[in-house]
Amino acid sequence: MARSRPKPEGPAGGPGPERLQKYLAQRGLGSRRAIEEWIRAQRITVNGRIAELGLKVTQLDDIRLDGRQIRLRAAVSAQAFMFNRSAGDPLRPEDAVRVAREADGPRAALVERLPRSAGKRFVAVSPMPGVDGGLELVTSDGELATRLQRVFARLTSEFTVRVKGLLGPDQLAGVKSGKLDRPTRMVIDALSSSEADLEGANRWYSVTARGASGKDIRQLFERQGALVSRVMRISMGSLALDKSLSRGQYRQLTEEELSALLKSPASPEPETADP
Repeated sequence: MARSRPKPEGPAGGPGPERLQKYLAQRGLGSRRAIEEWIRAQRITVNGRIAELGLKVTQLDDIRLDGRQIRLRAAVSAQAFMFNRSAGDPLRPEDAVRVAREADGPRAALVERLPRSAGKRFVAVSPMPGVDGGLELVTSDGELATRLQRVFARLTSEFTVRVKGLLGPDQLAGVKSGKLDRPTRMVIDALSSSEADLEGANRWYSVTARGASGKDIRQLFERQGALVSRVMRISMGSLALDKSLSRGQYRQLTEEELSALLKSPASPEPETADP
C-alpha cells in the first residue's frame, strides 16, 4: 500500500507554505477574491518582489500591501457573526463613510462593536442595501466568506417589505413571477400580507425567496410600481432573527449553526426569464 506523503512543515515545525491569497484570507485581511484582485493589480509584494497568483508563503516572508508591511494575526478557527441591523445603520467602515456624506455626521460601523480577537476587516455575506436592514452575516475569515457566498445562492430567505398603499392583483402576480432586470427569474416560495400588517398609509408584505438579496427584493417590488420605503431580512437559511437579538446587537454563530449553513441543501437552478 502506498503511503501518503506528509505535508511539508514550515518554520519551527509550523504549517507549510500556503498560497498567498489563502494565507492572507485566513488571517482576516479580506476575502480571497479581493486579495486576488490586489495581486493582479500588483499591489502586494513578497520579500521585495511583486507577488503573483499561486505564490506560496510562510510566516517568515515579508508581505506588503501598497508598500506597507502587513501585520497579520495568527489563523484562528473560522468565526461568523449575525447582526440585527437597524435600517440605515452602517454595517462596515466603508458604509459609515457613505452614511457620513449623506447624513449630518459620522456614525460608527456595527462591526466596530465586535471583539478585537475576531479580526480587523470583515466581509459581509450578501449585505442588505444601506437604506434597509435586518439580518446581516459577517466574518473576518476570507476563506469562510467565499464558501458562504457560494452557499447563499441556494439559501431560502424571508424578508418583510413596507410599501405605500395596497398592491393590486396584477402587481402581486408580478412579484410572484420573480422577474428581475437580469435574465433570471427568482423563485418565490411565499408572498403574504394581512390587515394586521397595516401601518398608517403603508402595508407590510412578507416574501420568502431562494438565493435572493435585499437588492433583488426591492427591485422585484419596484418593478411593479410599488413605492418601497423599507426592506428587512428576517431569516437566511437556518438563521432567523428573534426577540433575543435586539436592534444593533450581534452574536457569534455556533459551530452547529455554521455547519448547518454550509451544508444547506441545493435549490433548483434559477429559471431563465422570458425575453
